[in-house]
Amino acid sequence: MGLVLLRENARIAPSTGAPGGNAVNRRLAIAAALACILRPAAAAQTALTVYSGASPGTLSVESFRTPETAIPGYAVVREERTFELAPGRNAVRVTDVPALIDPTTVSFTSLEGAGAARVLEQSFEFDLATANTLLARYVDQEVVVEQASGSGIEAIRGTLLNAQGPLIVRQPDGSVRIVTTYAGVRLSGLPGGLITRPTLVWSLESPKAGRQRAQLAYQTRGMTWWTDYNFTYAERAGACRVDVGAWVTLVNRSGASYSDAKLKLIAGDVQRAQPRPQPFAAASPRMAPADKAPGFEEKAFFEYHLYTLGRPASLPENSIRQIELFPMAPNVACEKTLVYDGAAMRTVYATPLTDRNFGVQSNRKVDVYLRLRNAAASGLGVPLPAGRVRVSKRDEADDALEFVGEDLIDHTPRDEMVQLRLGSAFDVVGERRQLDFRLDTSAKTMEEDIEVRVRNQKPDETVNVVVKESLYRWSTWSIVRKTHDFSREDARTIHFPLHIAPKGEAVVRYTVRYTW
Repeated sequence: MGLVLLRENARIAPSTGAPGGNAVNRRLAIAAALACILRPAAAAQTALTVYSGASPGTLSVESFRTPETAIPGYAVVREERTFELAPGRNAVRVTDVPALIDPTTVSFTSLEGAGAARVLEQSFEFDLATANTLLARYVDQEVVVEQASGSGIEAIRGTLLNAQGPLIVRQPDGSVRIVTTYAGVRLSGLPGGLITRPTLVWSLESPKAGRQRAQLAYQTRGMTWWTDYNFTYAERAGACRVDVGAWVTLVNRSGASYSDAKLKLIAGDVQRAQPRPQPFAAASPRMAPADKAPGFEEKAFFEYHLYTLGRPASLPENSIRQIELFPMAPNVACEKTLVYDGAAMRTVYATPLTDRNFGVQSNRKVDVYLRLRNAAASGLGVPLPAGRVRVSKRDEADDALEFVGEDLIDHTPRDEMVQLRLGSAFDVVGERRQLDFRLDTSAKTMEEDIEVRVRNQKPDETVNVVVKESLYRWSTWSIVRKTHDFSREDARTIHFPLHIAPKGEAVVRYTVRYTW
């Protein structure tokens, strides 16, 4: 039998010759069956360990609506299969492997012990049959190009001289036809060496005939995972509380599907030497529904944390799947804090800043922070993989959850603090200004008088605000005068805690002396 290449939308889509398919924008219809795979394997039992290379919060479901999005992660795949082997030399071919497999990581291990098959050679074949590769193989060979005409389909027979761009065909009488649009191309058969799917091939030496179990293992790109946290904020009995939920989102664009696989996730910064991944074009992924209990079991693993799902999971190709990381932790103790950072200086300089006008600009925004300790005593106490935290608050008028802010967290062990910046307060504003500045270059000293005002415009609520002051002019400093007590947070930061009544204002003044 022969082979037919059918061009889609032949009447409206011109041939362009662009790599990857516009030159032959079509569907393949293979009339001849491919050669059977020698001694096919039984259905695989699969285990997946997925690693994420993404920075916290940089990935979202929306980002994968663009097919060219690079997948910052990979997976280690282990499959247990059974093969029918003959005594002596055997060729074993496995076709259902991902297109983004790393062939240098492939291993084949017999599980039979005595009398096990021995691997002589292994290879990865990826010369796939596409319309472009087929036409390229038929240059200087006989083809039939079908072209639509007013009376039907015209068959142009001859030798194919060029397969890039418009097809060039030399007819039996020696004339040459240039075909820019066509309905299809008939070929005499499938050229040798072309395959329809990426294929792993092993040459095995078996001392006996019969079934043998083996484990295949390899790494593949095109898979990743991240964590999304949902916090529901409430104030109960005068205290701040949050309900904490966590979901794992898995993306599979590896080029293969995995059914009923044992799933593990590694949380931590695992070093991996590899070239920079290139964007992988694929169809838009679809969302798969979450599974039900049992869920993930967490444990320490080397210097990382390992999450093992207690049930099989299926990850279809081009899919996004969400699974609950742990059951919701209700009523976790937290603290809402307002912070006014009037100068907002972050840079450390190598010399004293003696320009009196440097850094005198004032930021009016008062930031809102939510802090909680990831401890059992607070109601949580589980290792938290890096991810995005979304915070909502219930509107008592209609019992609807309304979004109030989000932030990113890094990997957070037990008993460490989680701090989230949610936004800026509407009714609390600040003002910072320099009252005076004195410089004595001979004595190598300078003094600066600072005033900070914070106003609470809430009509019926007292607020607590932390005034954060960065002493950015030099590393050696002392506070010589102050109106409020402060705490020293680090070498260049002090905090003034304020308690401001409704419709009230608090004024902080201090003098700082720098020496060098």
